[in-house]
Amino acid sequence: MKISQILDKIDEKQLFVPAFQREYVWKRQHAKDLVSSLIQDYPTGTMLTWETNYPPELKGEHKYDSRQGAVKLILDGQQRITTLYMLMTGNIPPYYKAHEILVDIRNLYVNVETLALEYYKVKIMQNDPLWVNITDIFQAKIRYRDVIHQLEQKLEGERVDRDKSDRIDDNFRAIEKIKDRDFQEQIIPPKASLKEAIDIFYIVNASGVNLTDAELALAQISGYWPEARDLFKKKLVELEKNGYVFKLDFIVYVLLGILHNMGSKLDKLHSQDNKDAIQAAWKRLDEDVLDYVFNVMKSQAYIDHTKEVNSVYAFIPIIVYAYNKGGQKLSQIEIKKVVKWFYYSQIRQRYISQLQQKLDKDIGVIVKDENPFDKLLSIIAAERPLEISKDEFIGVGISHALWGLMNFYFKSKGAICFTTGINIRKNMGKKYELEWDHIFPYSLLKLEGYNRNNRVKYSLAQEITNRAILTQLANRKKSNHLAEGYLTDTLEHFPNALEKQCIPVDTELWKMENFELFLEKRRILLAKELNEFLNNITETNYESLDMDIVEMIMSGENSQVEFKTTLRYDMRENKVNKKLEAVVLKTLAAFSNGQGGTLVMGVTDDLEVIGLENDYKTLSSGTKDEFELHLRNLVNNAYGIEFATNNLTITFPEVNDIEICVVDIKQGLRPLYTEVSDKNGNRSKKFYVRSGNASQEIDITEVAQYINQRFERIA
Repeated sequence: MKISQILDKIDEKQLFVPAFQREYVWKRQHAKDLVSSLIQDYPTGTMLTWETNYPPELKGEHKYDSRQGAVKLILDGQQRITTLYMLMTGNIPPYYKAHEILVDIRNLYVNVETLALEYYKVKIMQNDPLWVNITDIFQAKIRYRDVIHQLEQKLEGERVDRDKSDRIDDNFRAIEKIKDRDFQEQIIPPKASLKEAIDIFYIVNASGVNLTDAELALAQISGYWPEARDLFKKKLVELEKNGYVFKLDFIVYVLLGILHNMGSKLDKLHSQDNKDAIQAAWKRLDEDVLDYVFNVMKSQAYIDHTKEVNSVYAFIPIIVYAYNKGGQKLSQIEIKKVVKWFYYSQIRQRYISQLQQKLDKDIGVIVKDENPFDKLLSIIAAERPLEISKDEFIGVGISHALWGLMNFYFKSKGAICFTTGINIRKNMGKKYELEWDHIFPYSLLKLEGYNRNNRVKYSLAQEITNRAILTQLANRKKSNHLAEGYLTDTLEHFPNALEKQCIPVDTELWKMENFELFLEKRRILLAKELNEFLNNITETNYESLDMDIVEMIMSGENSQVEFKTTLRYDMRENKVNKKLEAVVLKTLAAFSNGQGGTLVMGVTDDLEVIGLENDYKTLSSGTKDEFELHLRNLVNNAYGIEFATNNLTITFPEVNDIEICVVDIKQGLRPLYTEVSDKNGNRSKKFYVRSGNASQEIDITEVAQYINQRFERIA
């Protein structure tokens, strides 16, 4: 079907989008890529349609009337079609309202000489006739001769070069021809039932990466309960007004947890057999449970907005727990345990990876255990220590969950803005919205070398220990005033304000030359007070658990866990590769130079457990004992016997009868340098640390500063 015909049929109410389709989610780059491909006559995908006399609920205001007869529905391809409709007509298609278009991809400009595509930029496009709004070309509001005329006016009557003129003409034609391009149409037979059509829709999308499992599940739910999507969206709008912002997939996971007590296998929601149960569950969630849980978290956990939260999925076990109480509200001790677990789930990043598997485990605990939040805290403690160390703050920015915890703690103490004296809870009026201020102004720190040219120093300038919470009014008024003067004024006008945001009151620390000492003192203060805050919420009786190796693998790599397929066997070349051993040594050093960690060998990047047989067969005896001896010899030669003996624990657990190697590395007491060779064989020493789930070299100019902070006062 030609693109122009598709758009005409939409306007003529002959082509519709079913309500179970997800919202328009494309970004501007997607729109640019699509138009670029169409101009160059590249393939741009297909559309899947279904003509039926029994359509499901439709998107938009149009209500199907059986007198219409059969109507055609777009089941796949609506993101592309919506994009083209908006760019070619300049309007939003009738199946959407303006507020439903989160990113408006209109106002796209094309350079008719080069075919470059950009969104409007005054400096580049103003007074340049070559930049034309592409919608004006599609609508024939501007033609090739109009551009030539404008160019010649700028040239004061001189004619445009013939080659340039022809190029512009060709480009106009290429753009105008887009409307005549065909979208290959795949058609579902008219005899298909609604369930069959949605199943085909599911199969088509499941083979790609366009839709998540939750979105596909929601499509199925909307098929047997047409009003579901609108009801869910209405509730999300209501919650957003109170600071709690979620996507539709959050609701799907909540329903899965309540109805099936799990966080994976979303296809369990596909069957129409769920309809009555989902409707009943939603009625309780909508009318009571969601509002109750979020009011508890707002009032007792001091969460005013989900932007303060690292992962909103930690709310799901709490919602399931509250729902299962059957209308009975949580007791004071239950609320305290919920809040304590929630905080730790954030700072220990429980749901940062392997979401479905972890929800499976945690919801299973919720429905089976007598003291579920004690047990859930035990699970987190098995993964990572609960106690916060001062070193965890080094170089950490406001996107880290520790910043959220600082916000919650400050609010629990009744913290106030340093200038206005207003409490830092959610306030009224834009001027009193909360902002995250640099205590030592970044504009001044840049002049002292704390800029992007030095990664370590830049991270210190942005560190959360250099942040305070102020109202917008106060932040604008403060501007780039020196910390020394600003904090002195605060101490005079609001004597307790600094203490309530854990800011050291030693005035010597406020001087610019003592910036790094200020950060160190505040790290110590924050670690102490945050640990006390968490411990004092309530006493929890959690048992010490060893983290299951399978769960560790399923959780994926993170700042403290890394997987290696082999120690030395190159799977591509089918031979020993000494470079792989060097990579393992680099990883061990990076963990030691950071907070410690765990290296697992015999597991691929895709989390497949393949074992150590490939490495074993490169050794004379082919045993784990020789493997361990070889590994320890590598470490001895690189870092010394003392490090290998005191800082490494090597074990060989089995997963499904497959032996793997787990190396636990302690946080080192001294810096480790790794000797490496370049392509010419020249050897040099490098210093590696963990950055996220990777080992990263620190530039030689930054090493001394990192070592001074990380290994301070360690002889």
